[in-house]
Amino acid sequence: MGSERSKNVTIHVTGFKKFQGVPKNPTEIIVSKLKDYVSRIGLPAGVTLGSCTVLEAAGDGALVALRKILEASVSNLDISSNESVVWLHLGVNSRAQRFAIELQAVNEATFRYPDELGWQPQRLPVVHEDGGISRTRQTCCSVEALLRFLKKRGYDVMLSKDAGRFVCNYVYYHSLQFAEQRGHKSLFVHVPLFSEIDEEIQIKFTASLLEAIGSTC
Repeated sequence: MGSERSKNVTIHVTGFKKFQGVPKNPTEIIVSKLKDYVSRIGLPAGVTLGSCTVLEAAGDGALVALRKILEASVSNLDISSNESVVWLHLGVNSRAQRFAIELQAVNEATFRYPDELGWQPQRLPVVHEDGGISRTRQTCCSVEALLRFLKKRGYDVMLSKDAGRFVCNYVYYHSLQFAEQRGHKSLFVHVPLFSEIDEEIQIKFTASLLEAIGSTC
């Protein structure tokens, strides 16, 4: 906290609406309440919460909105400023008992059931230009440093190499590709249901995650 920050960091956050089996998505609530919570508790100097967007739980449906806000973050960025941009995507894992930082996304869309717009791809590349479905893209955020930071704050959090093959992975892969092309960073974090970890703790966790990203990414 006392050291000088080399760059100002702006963090844009997304969550998802409901989908099959999860009629109340905790990430929609977290993202909807995050700005108000952060405005009350504050963030460290040099760390700014940018846009907070809730996406459809649908592959191409989410992608339209995602592309729009990703491009907006580029057009609004002052290239002469000493600013770093990080995209933080939140998704729910209804079987999880703790938070999971996703290290990578896979170039495969295999939806176990139709998304919210009725699309159900099977073994299709997320980005055709990237080649086969075994291709992966990794986050360039300092995941080990993030893990240490959050564990010190008392959160039950782990690293994961598998974001699934559903909408979360689909959005993450596109975001990682965009981030690489624009010199940004992208990160996906899975959260449990509120029945496993309650809403208040999850919102606090997300605010701590913003601070962790600001100090490590």
